Amino acid sequence: MFQYTESESNNALSGYFVSKEPLILREFPSKQKRKYLVLTHIIKVFDENTIYTEEEVNDLLINIFPDFVTLRRALIDFKFMEREKDCSKYWINKKRLDT
Repeated sequence: MFQYTESESNNALSGYFVSKEPLILREFPSKQKRKYLVLTHIIKVFDENTIYTEEEVNDLLINIFPDFVTLRRALIDFKFMEREKDCSKYWINKKRLDT
C-alpha cells in the first residue's frame, strides 16, 4: 500500500509510541502513511494463526491506546485484519503480512 524506509518505520515507532514494551501509543496520526506505519507495529501484538472475537481484539487494543475502536477500524480499513460481516470473528490478513 505504502512504500517506506526502515528509517521512516523507526521514526513512527519513536514518534508515536510512548513505549515499545509494552506497546503504548501516544497518539494516532492523521496522515494516511503515518497511520499505516503505526499499524505495522500494532498488528504484531496479534497471533497470525488465531481467530479473535471482537472483545478479544478490543482487549488487546485498549492496552495500546484508549480509543481502541479507531485502531480496530483502521486495522480493517488498511486490511491488516479481516472480519466476519457480523463482526463476530477477526483474523490477521496473512496476505498483508507478506507485503
